[in-house]
Amino acid sequence: MTEKTGFAPAAAPHATSPVQTSAGELLTGETSVPTRGESMPAWHARPKNADGPLPVVIVIQEIFGVHEHIRDVCRRLANEGYLAIAPELYFRQGDPNDYADIPTLLSGLVSKVPDSQVLADLDHVASWASRNGGDAHRLMVTGFCWGGRIAWLYAAHNPQLKAAVAWYGKLVGDKTLNTPKHPVDVAVDLNAPVLGLYGAQDTGIPLESVETMRQALRAANASAEIIVYPEAGHAFNADYRPSYHEESAKDGWQRMLAWFAQYGGKKTS
Repeated sequence: MTEKTGFAPAAAPHATSPVQTSAGELLTGETSVPTRGESMPAWHARPKNADGPLPVVIVIQEIFGVHEHIRDVCRRLANEGYLAIAPELYFRQGDPNDYADIPTLLSGLVSKVPDSQVLADLDHVASWASRNGGDAHRLMVTGFCWGGRIAWLYAAHNPQLKAAVAWYGKLVGDKTLNTPKHPVDVAVDLNAPVLGLYGAQDTGIPLESVETMRQALRAANASAEIIVYPEAGHAFNADYRPSYHEESAKDGWQRMLAWFAQYGGKKTS
């Protein structure tokens, strides 16, 4: 398959010097995951010289799909010793690269993707990983923006999950047929410890909603932690966009690796 490159058009303006991670010691590329009678495209990365099954991290896309930033996140995780895989979770409804701006992308594609479909597809991704060099007993997930919200939901969906890290995923919202529950509604159902990483300057996820989630987690006695970075806004890990906040992003990344190590992933060096 031809290697995909570039960032989603709707994510413009793009930074001139985004983080680019070397794939020199990695095996990377596109694959397909059988799910519900169809083949879902996905991108994966893993260390070349793996000794036995690898801990697995499913990387859940932003609203922009599996573009270059998400592929680079997979490379970063693979360099830490993980099998990282990012599935194209919109593949039935359309291609995010066909949309030039965020409002049209949200209304024309993202809003049409049912949570139930996404959660079932992620189960098939986990199954694919277990058949392709991954350790089914060390399954983790991380997600960004749209994927951050899904990471919370998946932690309440899959009892085999060991840990989840949600980057600036929406916590509350209107309920629709496609989005019948939000993270605040599933706090009581979490199967795995969840680390939430949020920005205090995020205008789309106000601090009031973060506090509402914290209260729900406390009431459920859930194993979860939410970190709020005072100077960061939404998408603070998106090093290819003006929203990038380097200090918060680097701290969040180290917290994520420590979280995965603590709850069943590869030990940090």
